[in-house]
Amino acid sequence: MSLVGIPTGVAVSLKQRMPSHLESLVQALTEGEREQSLQLVADLTSGGMPAVDIVTGGIEKAMAALDKRCTAEQFNLLEIMLAGRAVMAVIHRLFPDDAALPAVRGSVVVAVLEGDIHDIGKAILKIVLTGNRFRVIDCGKDVSVAAVISAAAQSGAAAVCVSGLISSVIPQVRALKPALARAGLAHVRVLAGGAALKQCTETALNVDHVGQTAFDAVAYLESMAPAVVGYE
Repeated sequence: MSLVGIPTGVAVSLKQRMPSHLESLVQALTEGEREQSLQLVADLTSGGMPAVDIVTGGIEKAMAALDKRCTAEQFNLLEIMLAGRAVMAVIHRLFPDDAALPAVRGSVVVAVLEGDIHDIGKAILKIVLTGNRFRVIDCGKDVSVAAVISAAAQSGAAAVCVSGLISSVIPQVRALKPALARAGLAHVRVLAGGAALKQCTETALNVDHVGQTAFDAVAYLESMAPAVVGYE
């Protein structure tokens, strides 16, 4: 018998197929094939592959593939949302009951500030961050600056990411860094994105980074010093 209780011959066969299964998982995730992705994950776990290897070799590679597609010419909102649904289904299968992801890369607060109820951009950002092993604290939409600051303080977040579809939230975005400083959280980075905010510069918004896509936020966070973000 194998270590996972499968007859040795069957286990060897599964292990031989695991690399191709992992490649198939990357493709299934990027294409938004939820059920196929879940079946491939079931095969991989039955073959003895640790969940962390499925995350790093499957989910993260799928996210990288989506990043490459995420250009002005190729970006497709439905495609990203379907891929996100598949990714989240796999994460919940691997880590049920909100179990923590392995080797979490630090905490990030995401929010849509008060006056804006459009949260599709935030939903995509949450998926991309979670798929890249960041712990996400979702404050929701139409939330106050004070609520965001409180979430950052309680979670020990390395960054706050705000998404905005309408320009009326710009004054609140500009208020984030001063509010963080007053709360003793001047070290927390502020990132902005979304249809309205990505038209502005970092200086205009008083933020550390303006991203054109959700993947830009991940790239910026990964560029931060490991001691700041808290991952290897």
